[in-house]
Amino acid sequence: MPMIDVYAAAGTFADRHALARELAAAVMRWEKVPPLPLFRQNTAAFVHDLPAGSLSNVDGDSNYVRVQVLTPVGVLNREKQIGVVRELTDLVAKAAGDPSLAERTWVLITESPDGGWGIAGHANTGADIAQAARNQLAAQAQGTTRGT
Repeated sequence: MPMIDVYAAAGTFADRHALARELAAAVMRWEKVPPLPLFRQNTAAFVHDLPAGSLSNVDGDSNYVRVQVLTPVGVLNREKQIGVVRELTDLVAKAAGDPSLAERTWVLITESPDGGWGIAGHANTGADIAQAARNQLAAQAQGTTRGT
């Protein structure tokens, strides 16, 4: 259940909400979790507009985007890391309407330690999250067998 933060100069994206939704859906796909409410409602992206002059490289350029993905430890193997970075970069460039932005988009993947992922006031371990997912799958299966 990742959290995604995007930092860019104000005005980079015309539709920040659509970008946030696309980024969250992409990371969820790469994590290969089932589309349960547990994951759908707790995978989110935040797009932060930075004021003019608040970012720069050494040369003074300020046309960069930083995407930080925080995910539970061990969820993204190397193949998934490569896929997440590529897809998020492409989504950012598309949302900005600037294909060249892909060359100036930094994606950082950070893993939260086991027990370092809090939801609803509880610091969850991987086992906690897996059990919650199994509970939701079981509830769905019971609802399906009852004809609901």
